[in-house]
Amino acid sequence: MATTSSRSNSNPGSDDDDSTPAMRRLRRLSLHLLQPEGPASSHLAPAACAARRRLEADAAALAAYMRGRHRAMQARVYEFYVARPELQTPVELPTAAHRELCFRQMAALVRDAGVRPLSLMAADPAEYFAVMEAVGGLDISLAIKVGVQYSLWGGSIINLGTKKHKEKFFDKIDNLEYPGCFAMTELHHGSNVQALQTTATFDPVNDEFIIDTPNDGAIKWWIGNAALHGKFATVFARLILPLQGKGGEPADMGIHAFIVPIRDLETHVVLPGIEINDCGHKIGLNGVDNGALRFRSVRIPRDNLLNRFGDVARDGKYTSSLPTINKRFAATLGELVGGRVGLAYSSVGVLKVAVTIAVRYALLRQQFGPPKQPEISVLDYQSHQHKLMPMLASAYAFHFARGYLVDKYSEMKKTNDEDLSADVHVLSSGLKSYITSYTAKSISICRESCGGHGYAAVNRFGGLRNDHDIFQTFEGDNTVLLQQVAGDLLKQYQQKFKGGTISVTWSYLRESMSTYLSQPNPVTARWEGEDHLRDPNFQLDAFRYRTSRLLHSVAARLQKHMKTLGGFGAWNRCLNHLLTLAESHIESIILARFIEAVKSCPDEKTREVLKLVCDLYALDRIWNDIGTYRNVDYVAPNKAKAIHKLVDYLSYQVRLVARELVDAFDLPDQIIRAPIGMQSEAYAQYTQFVGF
Repeated sequence: MATTSSRSNSNPGSDDDDSTPAMRRLRRLSLHLLQPEGPASSHLAPAACAARRRLEADAAALAAYMRGRHRAMQARVYEFYVARPELQTPVELPTAAHRELCFRQMAALVRDAGVRPLSLMAADPAEYFAVMEAVGGLDISLAIKVGVQYSLWGGSIINLGTKKHKEKFFDKIDNLEYPGCFAMTELHHGSNVQALQTTATFDPVNDEFIIDTPNDGAIKWWIGNAALHGKFATVFARLILPLQGKGGEPADMGIHAFIVPIRDLETHVVLPGIEINDCGHKIGLNGVDNGALRFRSVRIPRDNLLNRFGDVARDGKYTSSLPTINKRFAATLGELVGGRVGLAYSSVGVLKVAVTIAVRYALLRQQFGPPKQPEISVLDYQSHQHKLMPMLASAYAFHFARGYLVDKYSEMKKTNDEDLSADVHVLSSGLKSYITSYTAKSISICRESCGGHGYAAVNRFGGLRNDHDIFQTFEGDNTVLLQQVAGDLLKQYQQKFKGGTISVTWSYLRESMSTYLSQPNPVTARWEGEDHLRDPNFQLDAFRYRTSRLLHSVAARLQKHMKTLGGFGAWNRCLNHLLTLAESHIESIILARFIEAVKSCPDEKTREVLKLVCDLYALDRIWNDIGTYRNVDYVAPNKAKAIHKLVDYLSYQVRLVARELVDAFDLPDQIIRAPIGMQSEAYAQYTQFVGF
């Protein structure tokens, strides 16, 4: 490890004499003197680049390595919608028309294209998520509409129900005969699911559950598919058993899920006792009909309890394989992680689209330049490279991380391993939070990078930003999800000192308590050579060192504050520290997967390009938090300066292959759609759009 290894004390990639300030100045001067004249200077190339070989990227080879086995399914979906112009979403569309179109788009996917999403989700989750990304390329509203129908409504049947529920509902959900919704969130409770107030009281006389909304705060809110199209809802409610509590009081068995019909199957009329209202126009995703539901003594059969983790017999007796309310609740929510996996996966797709548009426009648009010489591309400016190239690198990093997440999720669904389920729960929480937050910020940067033309609705940034923004909130608020990651890290930390085992996903914590927490090596802290800084071992060690220091220090702070503030107060006092810890840990996981993907690439030239992109991702993240590394003397001042310079250089190198890197995302022009983001004739399509 970089902090404790016995590597040579010399600085890799540079001479010992370079350690003096005078020699470093001479070296920098010589690089300037070596800068060639001519075209290179017209591109504002960094002087240090003159003596280095330019990489060549093959977009087709990159795409072949990136796309994986699911590209055929995605191509099938793209081709289907491209061939049906009436199913493509126009730039301007009223809410009512958008909702109607979105349902037709989903129905056509199932009934005309023959894609059966629920079957895919059950048999091959990775293929299902690939379909989700593809339909999101057509319209993010469609991706969310499909997700509500299949990940949430259908997923609740698969994951929380038993054989009788699957036999009755599976095929009709899959073929869209039973459109449904997922009624968890309430007006007063979103992330705190355990505090939901809707009740489901068992009536032993009639063998039914009675669903009630006890107050306005318990109205189910933001329920997708509810306002117009849903015929059923999976309703999360407190299971109440009369006379079974202490002293003959009702017993509250905690949160359970129930199938509640909300509209007549034939007439589509709202059923008695149910009130449905439209949540109205939103800032995005207006193809999804979000509604609010209130229940007044709505009766459903006892069999409509989704009873995988808890059941009620005819005589009212409650049974469960799990001994406590908390364990049942954890198991229930643990089966719903597919929604978070899907959002993380789809968010990467949105980032790819935004980056592609911004990079292609930056290559196309020319502005200013040296006196009496042609204007240069906007992407030749260092400031523009600083905005977009780390973002492009992040899109690649996230691509490989999401593949790892889906693989773990698929393995979890096959094995039902409890430890793996716990890992996937936390991993999906962290990646969903980190990726969606990053993408949301990046879309705005991409819009700014395209100047006034980025403000045109036809160039899509406004729609992407507004449609994607809610990704940070639903399926778990990002701040809440990061706290789950931090909580799990602290649990692993505690188990380490108690001699317990550490889960596979966080395996580097085994070493972190000793190796990573030791005093930084004063020699390696000064190494500034490029070979050292681009060594994946150094990069990963740096990420893990930071995470380990944060974990160790927050554990100590929590222990200190618990004495005076109690558990909740201590957690709140350290909350920002905990969120930083969680983000640092997730960055470590993303980098580890990227490094592995680089090593696994069979084509040497492609591997070399991916290594360049991976280095930029890693060193840009280190530079962004250089204060942390400086504060603990992990990085000396000269090394910090070298990292900064290398990030600029790598951004320039990535700029030289930026066209190929975005082309390798393999997104058809009909999916990109923004005139300024087309592979060719961008201005021609843009001017034609406004009538020239």
